[in-house]
Amino acid sequence: MLNGNEQERYQRQIMLFGEAGQEKLKAARVVIAGVGGLGCPVATYLAVAGVGHIRIIDHDTVERTNLNRQILHWEKDIGVAKTVSAGEKLRAVNPDIELEAVRVTINEETAPGLVRDTDAIVDAMDNYPTRYLLNNLACQFGIPLFHGAIRGFDGQATTILPGKTACLSCIFPKAPPKEIFPVVGVTPGIIGMIQANEVLKYLLGTGKLLGNRLVIWDGLRSVLETVQVERDPSCTECSHLHGDPGELF
Repeated sequence: MLNGNEQERYQRQIMLFGEAGQEKLKAARVVIAGVGGLGCPVATYLAVAGVGHIRIIDHDTVERTNLNRQILHWEKDIGVAKTVSAGEKLRAVNPDIELEAVRVTINEETAPGLVRDTDAIVDAMDNYPTRYLLNNLACQFGIPLFHGAIRGFDGQATTILPGKTACLSCIFPKAPPKEIFPVVGVTPGIIGMIQANEVLKYLLGTGKLLGNRLVIWDGLRSVLETVQVERDPSCTECSHLHGDPGELF
């Protein structure tokens, strides 16, 4: 049940999807892997929307070079763990949610326990090895994965429903070369909000998800394009999974 504060806070959302929809958000558990450029806007918008339990995971500390794009980290937070910095802001922006901040490196040992009890996994990482690990676990546990990636003025996003859509390994069989990439802050803001929007639609069971579609943002041309993608029947991660591809809302 929503308390009085929540009914007032979410009044404009309740006009869209009713108290039953808001209660779905309140009951949801979402894990956000990374609270950097992508994770900050994703976490912010899921928190203000009233997603009831948000687990943020990161092992880094705030550096001055982060501040052009990682909006939950401020000058005063330099040297502070990103989970502490982000957790402080998220609890302040919405004290009615449960915020779990976990400072740990996401790897094969830690990741399973961090994601298996959740309803959605947000890929807000900056490297493909960890993304592939999250994709593997999403397929293993049957948990949707919401992918986003950025570089410079460009970005991409897709939604992966294990057994129903192409997984990350289907779309990107080989990882791009590792690099320290340039980025302007608005790019992760745009892609992160697309990811957050996808999570909310999934939790509410409304709209059309980005399953089997890769959204590509070209910020220099202000063009948003959609590329159709398909499952790879020989994919080592998801070819053994089966589901109704029509169930994308």
